[in-house]
Amino acid sequence: MASTNPLTFKVTRQNPELIPPVKPTPHEFKPLSDIDDQDGLRFQIPVIQFYRKNPTMDGKDPVKVIRDAVAKALVFYYPFAGRLREMAGRKLVVECTGEGVLFIEADADVRLQQLGDALQPPFPWLEELLYDVPGSGEVVNCPLLLIQVTRLRCGGFIFALRLNHTMSDAFGLFRFLSTVAELAHGAEIPSVLPVWQRHLLSARDPPRVSYVHHEYDNIPDTNKTLIPLDDMVQRSIFFGSAEISALRRRLSPHLRRCTTFELLTACIWRCRTIAISPNPDDEVRVMCLVNGRRLFNPPLPAGYYGNAFVIPVAISTAGNLCKQPLDFAVELVMKTKSEVTEEYIKSVADLMVIRGRPHFAFVRTYIVSDVTHAGIEDLDYGWGTAVYGGPAKGGVGVIPGLTSFYIPIKNNKGESGIVVPLCLPANAMEVFVKEFESMVKRHDDIDLSVTQKSSIFTRSARL
Repeated sequence: MASTNPLTFKVTRQNPELIPPVKPTPHEFKPLSDIDDQDGLRFQIPVIQFYRKNPTMDGKDPVKVIRDAVAKALVFYYPFAGRLREMAGRKLVVECTGEGVLFIEADADVRLQQLGDALQPPFPWLEELLYDVPGSGEVVNCPLLLIQVTRLRCGGFIFALRLNHTMSDAFGLFRFLSTVAELAHGAEIPSVLPVWQRHLLSARDPPRVSYVHHEYDNIPDTNKTLIPLDDMVQRSIFFGSAEISALRRRLSPHLRRCTTFELLTACIWRCRTIAISPNPDDEVRVMCLVNGRRLFNPPLPAGYYGNAFVIPVAISTAGNLCKQPLDFAVELVMKTKSEVTEEYIKSVADLMVIRGRPHFAFVRTYIVSDVTHAGIEDLDYGWGTAVYGGPAKGGVGVIPGLTSFYIPIKNNKGESGIVVPLCLPANAMEVFVKEFESMVKRHDDIDLSVTQKSSIFTRSARL
Protein backbone atom coordinates (compact mmCIF):
# COMPACT_ATOMS: atom_id res chain seq x y z
CA MET A 1 0.00 0.00 0.00
CA ALA A 2 1.63 3.24 -1.09
CA SER A 3 1.27 6.25 1.17
CA THR A 4 2.43 9.81 1.59
CA ASN A 5 3.55 8.87 5.12
CA PRO A 6 7.37 8.54 4.94
CA LEU A 7 7.75 6.31 8.01
CA THR A 8 9.17 2.88 7.28
CA PHE A 9 10.20 0.22 9.77
CA LYS A 10 11.19 -3.41 9.82
CA VAL A 11 8.95 -6.14 11.22
CA THR A 12 10.49 -9.49 12.06
CA ARG A 13 7.94 -12.29 12.20
CA GLN A 14 8.18 -15.81 13.57
CA ASN A 15 6.60 -18.58 11.55
CA PRO A 16 2.80 -18.65 11.90
CA GLU A 17 1.52 -21.29 14.32
CA LEU A 18 -1.85 -22.79 15.10
CA ILE A 19 -3.11 -22.13 18.64
CA PRO A 20 -5.65 -24.80 19.68
CA PRO A 21 -7.82 -24.69 22.81
CA VAL A 22 -5.89 -25.64 25.95
CA LYS A 23 -8.42 -28.36 26.77
CA PRO A 24 -10.26 -30.90 24.60
CA THR A 25 -13.42 -29.49 23.01
CA PRO A 26 -16.41 -31.21 21.36
CA HIS A 27 -16.12 -32.39 17.77
CA GLU A 28 -19.46 -31.42 16.28
CA PHE A 29 -21.06 -29.55 13.38
CA LYS A 30 -22.68 -26.20 14.18
CA PRO A 31 -24.68 -24.43 11.43
CA LEU A 32 -24.33 -20.69 11.06
CA SER A 33 -27.51 -18.62 11.04
CA ASP A 34 -29.12 -17.50 7.80
CA ILE A 35 -28.01 -13.95 8.64
CA ASP A 36 -24.39 -15.13 9.11
CA ASP A 37 -23.86 -16.98 5.87
CA GLN A 38 -25.29 -14.58 3.32
CA ASP A 39 -23.05 -13.87 0.35
CA GLY A 40 -22.21 -10.30 1.38
CA LEU A 41 -20.52 -11.42 4.62
CA ARG A 42 -18.21 -14.00 3.09
CA PHE A 43 -15.00 -12.03 3.53
CA GLN A 44 -12.28 -11.29 6.07
CA ILE A 45 -12.36 -8.13 8.19
CA PRO A 46 -9.20 -6.66 9.81
CA VAL A 47 -9.18 -5.13 13.30
CA ILE A 48 -6.24 -3.49 15.07
CA GLN A 49 -5.39 -2.27 18.59
CA PHE A 50 -2.37 -0.19 19.70
CA TYR A 51 -1.10 -0.31 23.30
CA ARG A 52 1.40 1.84 25.19
CA LYS A 53 4.11 0.54 27.49
CA ASN A 54 2.82 -0.08 31.01
CA PRO A 55 5.63 0.00 33.63
CA THR A 56 3.59 -2.24 35.95
CA MET A 57 3.82 -4.98 33.29
CA ASP A 58 7.62 -4.91 33.00
CA GLY A 59 8.86 -8.47 32.63
CA LYS A 60 5.57 -9.60 31.06
CA ASP A 61 5.61 -10.49 27.36
CA PRO A 62 2.40 -9.36 25.58
CA VAL A 63 2.88 -12.09 22.99
CA LYS A 64 2.87 -14.83 25.62
CA VAL A 65 0.08 -13.24 27.66
CA ILE A 66 -2.22 -12.93 24.65
CA ARG A 67 -1.26 -16.31 23.14
CA ASP A 68 -2.04 -18.09 26.41
CA ALA A 69 -5.29 -16.15 26.90
CA VAL A 70 -6.45 -16.92 23.35
CA ALA A 71 -5.83 -20.65 23.91
CA LYS A 72 -7.90 -20.50 27.11
CA ALA A 73 -10.66 -18.45 25.45
CA LEU A 74 -10.97 -21.04 22.69
CA VAL A 75 -12.17 -23.57 25.24
CA PHE A 76 -15.30 -21.45 25.59
CA TYR A 77 -15.39 -20.21 21.98
CA TYR A 78 -14.32 -23.53 20.48
CA PRO A 79 -16.16 -23.00 17.14
CA PHE A 80 -13.46 -20.39 16.34
CA ALA A 81 -10.91 -23.23 16.49
CA GLY A 82 -12.79 -25.14 13.79
CA ARG A 83 -13.25 -24.74 10.04
CA LEU A 84 -16.22 -23.77 7.90
CA ARG A 85 -17.70 -26.29 5.47
CA GLU A 86 -20.23 -25.50 2.76
CA MET A 87 -23.20 -27.86 2.57
CA ALA A 88 -26.19 -28.21 0.25
CA GLY A 89 -27.91 -24.93 -0.61
CA ARG A 90 -24.66 -23.05 0.11
CA LYS A 91 -25.30 -23.51 3.83
CA LEU A 92 -22.22 -22.81 5.96
CA VAL A 93 -21.54 -25.07 8.93
CA VAL A 94 -18.64 -24.98 11.41
CA GLU A 95 -16.93 -28.28 11.87
CA CYS A 96 -15.53 -27.94 15.38
CA THR A 97 -12.22 -29.66 14.76
CA GLY A 98 -10.18 -27.98 17.51
CA GLU A 99 -7.39 -27.24 15.00
CA GLY A 100 -7.00 -23.72 16.32
CA VAL A 101 -6.49 -20.15 15.11
CA LEU A 102 -3.46 -18.77 13.29
CA PHE A 103 -1.07 -16.82 15.52
CA ILE A 104 1.99 -14.76 14.53
CA GLU A 105 4.64 -13.46 16.93
CA ALA A 106 6.47 -10.36 15.64
CA ASP A 107 8.82 -7.52 16.60
CA ALA A 108 9.05 -4.05 15.01
CA ASP A 109 12.03 -1.69 15.26
CA VAL A 110 9.79 1.32 15.89
CA ARG A 111 8.30 3.12 18.87
CA LEU A 112 4.59 3.79 19.22
CA GLN A 113 5.23 7.54 19.26
CA GLN A 114 6.80 7.34 15.80
CA LEU A 115 3.55 6.07 14.31
CA GLY A 116 1.89 9.46 14.72
CA ASP A 117 -0.01 11.61 17.20
CA ALA A 118 -3.43 10.39 16.10
CA LEU A 119 -3.60 6.71 15.23
CA GLN A 120 -6.48 6.10 12.83
CA PRO A 121 -7.10 4.52 9.43
CA PRO A 122 -5.68 4.36 6.87
CA PHE A 123 -2.62 2.60 8.32
CA PRO A 124 0.00 2.53 5.54
CA TRP A 125 1.93 -0.28 7.26
CA LEU A 126 -1.05 -2.58 7.90
CA GLU A 127 0.34 -5.40 5.77
CA GLU A 128 3.39 -5.54 8.05
CA LEU A 129 1.29 -5.63 11.21
CA LEU A 130 -1.22 -8.21 9.95
CA TYR A 131 0.59 -10.62 7.65
CA ASP A 132 -1.61 -12.37 5.12
CA VAL A 133 -0.44 -15.96 5.54
CA PRO A 134 -0.63 -17.53 2.06
CA GLY A 135 -3.66 -19.77 1.66
CA SER A 136 -5.26 -18.69 4.95
CA GLY A 137 -7.81 -16.17 3.73
CA GLU A 138 -10.53 -18.28 2.12
CA VAL A 139 -13.97 -18.45 3.71
CA VAL A 140 -14.19 -22.27 3.92
CA ASN A 141 -11.60 -24.82 5.07
CA CYS A 142 -9.34 -22.12 6.58
CA PRO A 143 -8.63 -20.76 10.06
CA LEU A 144 -11.42 -18.48 11.23
CA LEU A 145 -9.12 -16.05 13.03
CA LEU A 146 -5.63 -14.81 12.24
CA ILE A 147 -3.85 -12.92 15.03
CA GLN A 148 -0.54 -11.05 14.99
CA VAL A 149 0.95 -9.50 18.13
CA THR A 150 3.86 -7.16 17.38
CA ARG A 151 6.16 -5.92 20.13
CA LEU A 152 7.44 -2.32 19.78
CA ARG A 153 10.81 -0.91 20.87
CA CYS A 154 9.14 1.34 23.44
CA GLY A 155 7.56 -1.56 25.32
CA GLY A 156 4.16 -1.11 23.75
CA PHE A 157 2.63 -3.54 21.28
CA ILE A 158 0.10 -3.91 18.48
CA PHE A 159 -2.63 -6.56 18.48
CA ALA A 160 -3.99 -7.08 14.96
CA LEU A 161 -6.63 -9.60 14.01
CA ARG A 162 -8.41 -10.83 10.90
CA LEU A 163 -11.90 -12.27 11.35
CA ASN A 164 -13.98 -14.40 9.01
CA HIS A 165 -17.03 -12.11 9.02
CA THR A 166 -19.54 -14.95 8.68
CA MET A 167 -18.72 -15.95 12.27
CA SER A 168 -19.31 -12.66 14.08
CA ASP A 169 -20.05 -8.96 13.77
CA ALA A 170 -18.19 -6.25 15.75
CA PHE A 171 -20.24 -6.88 18.89
CA GLY A 172 -19.67 -10.62 18.63
CA LEU A 173 -15.93 -10.12 18.17
CA PHE A 174 -15.92 -7.89 21.26
CA ARG A 175 -17.45 -10.75 23.27
CA PHE A 176 -14.57 -13.04 22.26
CA LEU A 177 -11.84 -10.43 22.81
CA SER A 178 -13.29 -9.38 26.17
CA THR A 179 -12.98 -13.02 27.22
CA VAL A 180 -9.34 -13.01 26.07
CA ALA A 181 -8.80 -9.85 28.15
CA GLU A 182 -10.47 -11.30 31.26
CA LEU A 183 -8.47 -14.52 31.06
CA ALA A 184 -5.27 -12.50 30.50
CA HIS A 185 -6.03 -10.85 33.87
CA GLY A 186 -6.28 -14.26 35.54
CA ALA A 187 -10.01 -15.03 35.39
CA GLU A 188 -10.94 -18.70 35.17
CA ILE A 189 -14.16 -18.21 33.18
CA PRO A 190 -15.59 -15.25 31.24
CA SER A 191 -18.04 -12.95 33.01
CA VAL A 192 -20.41 -13.40 30.05
CA LEU A 193 -20.51 -16.97 28.77
CA PRO A 194 -20.72 -17.36 24.97
CA VAL A 195 -24.05 -18.32 23.43
CA TRP A 196 -24.20 -20.04 20.03
CA GLN A 197 -27.98 -20.40 19.41
CA ARG A 198 -27.68 -19.39 15.75
CA HIS A 199 -31.15 -20.87 15.21
CA LEU A 200 -32.53 -17.62 16.65
CA LEU A 201 -31.54 -15.89 13.40
CA SER A 202 -32.26 -18.74 11.02
CA ALA A 203 -35.15 -18.99 8.56
CA ARG A 204 -38.58 -20.11 9.68
CA ASP A 205 -40.24 -23.27 8.43
CA PRO A 206 -41.73 -22.55 6.03
CA PRO A 207 -39.87 -19.31 5.23
CA ARG A 208 -42.01 -16.26 4.51
CA VAL A 209 -40.66 -12.92 3.31
CA SER A 210 -42.88 -10.26 4.89
CA TYR A 211 -41.06 -7.09 3.78
CA VAL A 212 -39.83 -5.68 0.46
CA HIS A 213 -36.05 -5.90 0.82
CA HIS A 214 -34.63 -3.47 -1.73
CA GLU A 215 -31.21 -4.01 -0.17
CA TYR A 216 -31.10 -7.29 -2.11
CA ASP A 217 -32.31 -5.92 -5.45
CA ASN A 218 -30.45 -7.20 -8.50
CA ILE A 219 -29.28 -3.95 -10.12
CA PRO A 220 -27.36 -4.11 -13.41
CA ASP A 221 -24.48 -1.67 -13.73
CA THR A 222 -25.66 -0.39 -17.11
CA ASN A 223 -23.86 2.95 -16.75
CA LYS A 224 -20.55 1.41 -15.56
CA THR A 225 -20.63 3.21 -12.21
CA LEU A 226 -18.54 0.74 -10.19
CA ILE A 227 -15.29 2.40 -9.14
CA PRO A 228 -12.08 0.78 -10.46
CA LEU A 229 -10.04 -0.46 -7.50
CA ASP A 230 -6.74 0.78 -8.91
CA ASP A 231 -8.04 4.35 -8.87
CA MET A 232 -9.20 4.24 -5.23
CA VAL A 233 -7.69 6.30 -2.42
CA GLN A 234 -8.64 6.22 1.25
CA ARG A 235 -8.88 9.16 3.62
CA SER A 236 -10.40 9.57 7.04
CA ILE A 237 -12.79 12.29 8.15
CA PHE A 238 -12.90 13.43 11.77
CA PHE A 239 -16.24 14.54 13.21
CA GLY A 240 -15.77 16.42 16.46
CA SER A 241 -18.35 18.43 18.37
CA ALA A 242 -17.78 21.48 16.13
CA GLU A 243 -18.46 19.56 12.91
CA ILE A 244 -21.51 17.78 14.34
CA SER A 245 -22.95 21.04 15.69
CA ALA A 246 -22.40 22.77 12.36
CA LEU A 247 -24.30 20.01 10.56
CA ARG A 248 -27.18 20.09 13.06
CA ARG A 249 -27.56 23.85 12.50
CA ARG A 250 -28.31 23.08 8.85
CA LEU A 251 -31.38 21.03 9.80
CA SER A 252 -34.92 22.19 10.38
CA PRO A 253 -35.70 22.36 14.13
CA HIS A 254 -37.89 19.24 14.11
CA LEU A 255 -35.03 17.16 12.66
CA ARG A 256 -32.33 18.21 15.12
CA ARG A 257 -33.39 15.36 17.41
CA CYS A 258 -31.89 12.89 14.90
CA THR A 259 -29.05 10.69 16.11
CA THR A 260 -25.43 11.46 15.31
CA PHE A 261 -25.36 8.33 13.15
CA GLU A 262 -28.32 9.55 11.08
CA LEU A 263 -26.80 13.00 10.71
CA LEU A 264 -23.35 11.80 9.63
CA THR A 265 -24.78 9.19 7.28
CA ALA A 266 -26.98 11.76 5.53
CA CYS A 267 -24.08 14.20 5.21
CA ILE A 268 -21.54 11.72 3.87
CA TRP A 269 -24.02 10.07 1.51
CA ARG A 270 -24.92 13.46 0.02
CA CYS A 271 -21.29 14.66 -0.28
CA ARG A 272 -20.16 11.33 -1.71
CA THR A 273 -22.91 11.35 -4.33
CA ILE A 274 -21.97 14.87 -5.41
CA ALA A 275 -18.34 13.75 -5.62
CA ILE A 276 -18.92 10.73 -7.87
CA SER A 277 -21.34 12.73 -10.07
CA PRO A 278 -23.78 10.04 -11.25
CA ASN A 279 -26.54 10.68 -13.79
CA PRO A 280 -29.16 12.84 -11.97
CA ASP A 281 -31.89 10.32 -12.86
CA ASP A 282 -29.96 7.32 -11.48
CA GLU A 283 -30.99 5.83 -8.18
CA VAL A 284 -28.35 6.04 -5.44
CA ARG A 285 -28.49 4.12 -2.18
CA VAL A 286 -27.13 4.13 1.33
CA MET A 287 -27.29 1.01 3.48
CA CYS A 288 -27.26 1.41 7.26
CA LEU A 289 -26.17 -1.52 9.42
CA VAL A 290 -28.74 -1.83 12.22
CA ASN A 291 -27.91 -3.98 15.26
CA GLY A 292 -30.91 -6.19 15.96
CA ARG A 293 -29.89 -7.58 19.35
CA ARG A 294 -32.32 -5.46 21.36
CA LEU A 295 -35.10 -5.55 18.78
CA PHE A 296 -36.01 -9.13 19.67
CA ASN A 297 -38.54 -9.89 22.38
CA PRO A 298 -36.86 -11.01 24.54
CA PRO A 299 -33.54 -9.49 23.39
CA LEU A 300 -30.87 -11.86 22.09
CA PRO A 301 -28.75 -13.36 24.91
CA ALA A 302 -25.87 -11.14 26.07
CA GLY A 303 -23.37 -13.82 25.05
CA TYR A 304 -24.67 -14.20 21.48
CA TYR A 305 -21.64 -13.67 19.25
CA GLY A 306 -23.01 -14.21 15.75
CA ASN A 307 -23.95 -11.58 13.20
CA ALA A 308 -27.11 -9.87 14.40
CA PHE A 309 -27.56 -6.94 12.04
CA VAL A 310 -29.49 -6.13 8.89
CA ILE A 311 -28.80 -3.50 6.22
CA PRO A 312 -31.95 -1.58 5.29
CA VAL A 313 -31.48 0.79 2.38
CA ALA A 314 -32.47 4.40 1.71
CA ILE A 315 -32.98 5.24 -1.98
CA SER A 316 -33.11 8.52 -3.88
CA THR A 317 -32.40 9.79 -7.33
CA ALA A 318 -28.97 11.38 -7.43
CA GLY A 319 -30.50 14.66 -8.58
CA ASN A 320 -32.86 14.90 -5.61
CA LEU A 321 -30.22 13.94 -3.07
CA CYS A 322 -27.72 16.51 -4.37
CA LYS A 323 -30.14 19.42 -4.87
CA GLN A 324 -32.31 19.08 -1.77
CA PRO A 325 -31.14 20.44 1.61
CA LEU A 326 -29.63 18.09 4.18
CA ASP A 327 -33.11 17.61 5.71
CA PHE A 328 -34.06 15.42 2.75
CA ALA A 329 -31.27 12.90 3.29
CA VAL A 330 -31.71 12.87 7.08
CA GLU A 331 -35.41 12.06 6.76
CA LEU A 332 -34.67 9.21 4.36
CA VAL A 333 -32.08 7.70 6.71
CA MET A 334 -34.33 8.07 9.77
CA LYS A 335 -37.27 6.42 8.00
CA THR A 336 -35.09 3.56 6.76
CA LYS A 337 -33.72 2.76 10.23
CA SER A 338 -37.16 2.98 11.86
CA GLU A 339 -38.50 0.19 9.66
CA VAL A 340 -36.28 -2.46 11.26
CA THR A 341 -38.11 -4.74 13.70
CA GLU A 342 -37.78 -8.34 14.87
CA GLU A 343 -40.11 -9.35 12.03
CA TYR A 344 -37.94 -7.47 9.52
CA ILE A 345 -34.86 -9.41 10.64
CA LYS A 346 -36.70 -12.74 10.41
CA SER A 347 -37.89 -11.75 6.93
CA VAL A 348 -34.27 -11.23 5.84
CA ALA A 349 -33.32 -14.69 7.14
CA ASP A 350 -36.23 -16.20 5.21
CA LEU A 351 -35.23 -14.34 2.05
CA MET A 352 -31.74 -15.84 2.28
CA VAL A 353 -33.15 -19.36 2.06
CA ILE A 354 -35.75 -18.61 -0.62
CA ARG A 355 -33.33 -16.73 -2.91
CA GLY A 356 -30.17 -18.77 -2.38
CA ARG A 357 -28.27 -16.36 -0.10
CA PRO A 358 -28.01 -13.37 -2.47
CA HIS A 359 -25.42 -10.63 -2.22
CA PHE A 360 -26.72 -7.23 -1.24
CA ALA A 361 -27.05 -4.63 -4.00
CA PHE A 362 -23.82 -2.73 -4.58
CA VAL A 363 -24.30 -0.66 -7.74
CA ARG A 364 -24.42 3.09 -6.85
CA THR A 365 -24.47 2.05 -3.19
CA TYR A 366 -22.68 3.26 -0.06
CA ILE A 367 -22.65 1.23 3.18
CA VAL A 368 -22.09 2.55 6.71
CA SER A 369 -21.43 0.59 9.90
CA ASP A 370 -21.38 2.26 13.32
CA VAL A 371 -18.90 0.60 15.71
CA THR A 372 -18.73 3.50 18.17
CA HIS A 373 -20.46 1.34 20.80
CA ALA A 374 -18.71 -1.96 20.08
CA GLY A 375 -16.15 -1.31 22.84
CA ILE A 376 -13.06 -2.69 21.10
CA GLU A 377 -11.00 0.38 22.08
CA ASP A 378 -11.73 -0.32 25.77
CA LEU A 379 -10.24 -3.82 25.87
CA ASP A 380 -7.42 -4.21 28.39
CA TYR A 381 -5.08 -7.23 28.29
CA GLY A 382 -3.03 -5.90 31.21
CA TRP A 383 -1.47 -2.84 29.58
CA GLY A 384 -4.44 -0.51 29.89
CA THR A 385 -6.97 0.43 27.24
CA ALA A 386 -5.98 0.87 23.61
CA VAL A 387 -4.69 4.10 22.11
CA TYR A 388 -6.73 3.04 19.10
CA GLY A 389 -8.96 0.01 18.77
CA GLY A 390 -11.25 -0.74 15.86
CA PRO A 391 -11.40 -1.55 12.15
CA ALA A 392 -8.00 -1.43 10.48
CA LYS A 393 -9.32 0.13 7.29
CA GLY A 394 -12.45 1.18 5.43
CA GLY A 395 -13.61 -0.17 2.12
CA VAL A 396 -13.56 -3.81 3.24
CA GLY A 397 -15.88 -6.43 1.82
CA VAL A 398 -16.51 -8.60 -1.19
CA ILE A 399 -16.83 -5.41 -3.26
CA PRO A 400 -13.94 -3.22 -2.00
CA GLY A 401 -14.46 0.47 -1.41
CA LEU A 402 -18.17 0.55 -0.59
CA THR A 403 -18.11 0.48 3.21
CA SER A 404 -17.22 3.05 5.87
CA PHE A 405 -17.04 2.51 9.61
CA TYR A 406 -17.87 5.07 12.29
CA ILE A 407 -15.06 4.65 14.82
CA PRO A 408 -14.66 6.38 18.23
CA ILE A 409 -11.35 8.22 18.51
CA LYS A 410 -9.45 11.19 19.89
CA ASN A 411 -7.80 13.49 17.32
CA ASN A 412 -4.32 14.99 17.59
CA LYS A 413 -5.73 17.73 19.87
CA GLY A 414 -7.15 15.20 22.31
CA GLU A 415 -10.73 15.91 21.27
CA SER A 416 -13.14 12.96 21.34
CA GLY A 417 -15.07 12.35 18.17
CA ILE A 418 -15.80 9.91 15.37
CA VAL A 419 -13.45 9.05 12.51
CA VAL A 420 -14.84 7.75 9.22
CA PRO A 421 -12.52 6.09 6.67
CA LEU A 422 -13.75 6.80 3.14
CA CYS A 423 -12.73 5.32 -0.23
CA LEU A 424 -13.14 7.23 -3.50
CA PRO A 425 -11.27 7.82 -6.77
CA ALA A 426 -8.58 10.49 -6.34
CA ASN A 427 -10.41 13.17 -8.32
CA ALA A 428 -13.73 12.44 -6.59
CA MET A 429 -12.02 12.65 -3.20
CA GLU A 430 -10.99 16.23 -3.96
CA VAL A 431 -14.60 17.14 -4.75
CA PHE A 432 -15.80 15.36 -1.61
CA VAL A 433 -13.36 17.33 0.58
CA LYS A 434 -14.55 20.67 -0.81
CA GLU A 435 -18.22 19.77 -0.46
CA PHE A 436 -17.78 18.45 3.07
CA GLU A 437 -15.82 21.52 4.19
CA SER A 438 -18.57 23.79 2.87
CA MET A 439 -21.16 21.85 4.90
CA VAL A 440 -19.37 21.88 8.25
CA LYS A 441 -18.18 25.49 8.26
CA ARG A 442 -20.25 27.95 10.23
CA HIS A 443 -22.44 30.31 8.26
CA ASP A 444 -20.47 33.28 9.50
CA ASP A 445 -17.11 31.74 8.52
CA ILE A 446 -15.46 32.75 5.29
CA ASP A 447 -13.45 29.53 5.17
CA LEU A 448 -12.06 26.85 7.43
CA SER A 449 -8.74 27.68 9.00
CA VAL A 450 -5.71 25.61 8.09
CA THR A 451 -5.75 24.15 11.62
CA GLN A 452 -9.37 23.05 11.32
CA LYS A 453 -8.79 21.52 7.90
CA SER A 454 -5.84 19.50 9.09
CA SER A 455 -7.81 18.15 12.06
CA ILE A 456 -10.74 17.01 9.90
CA PHE A 457 -8.91 15.15 7.14
CA THR A 458 -6.03 12.79 7.74
CA ARG A 459 -3.41 11.29 5.47
CA SER A 460 -4.51 9.46 2.35
CA ALA A 461 -3.41 6.11 1.03
CA ARG A 462 -4.02 4.03 -2.08
CA LEU A 463 -6.07 0.91 -1.48
